[in-house]
Amino acid sequence: MEGAAKRIRAEAESWEGVSAHPDRFGGVELRLGRRELGHLHGDELADLPFTRRLRDMLVETGRAQAHRVLPDSGWVSRPLVTDDDVDEAIELFRLSYERARIAAAVAATER
Repeated sequence: MEGAAKRIRAEAESWEGVSAHPDRFGGVELRLGRRELGHLHGDELADLPFTRRLRDMLVETGRAQAHRVLPDSGWVSRPLVTDDDVDEAIELFRLSYERARIAAAVAATER
């Protein structure tokens, strides 16, 4: 979907601490600090890392698909075909962001 990556990036980069970086496959990686929230393959696809348990739930409920290259990992993929797909991808990035913020807060208290 034309403009999908731009829309997702604009939303995610509006969240505190999120930045965009080129990824090694030519796409755009979104990060909170050094932690990757996920990456975009142009306007066609979003890939995001989760735990396998959470990945299973996201796939089972239809919010995402198992990653096309690493289907047995915690990674998920979300094709970006419609506006609803882009909205769902933003929600998935938000979920990844919230998980990263919690992990950072826990790590800070353990120092």
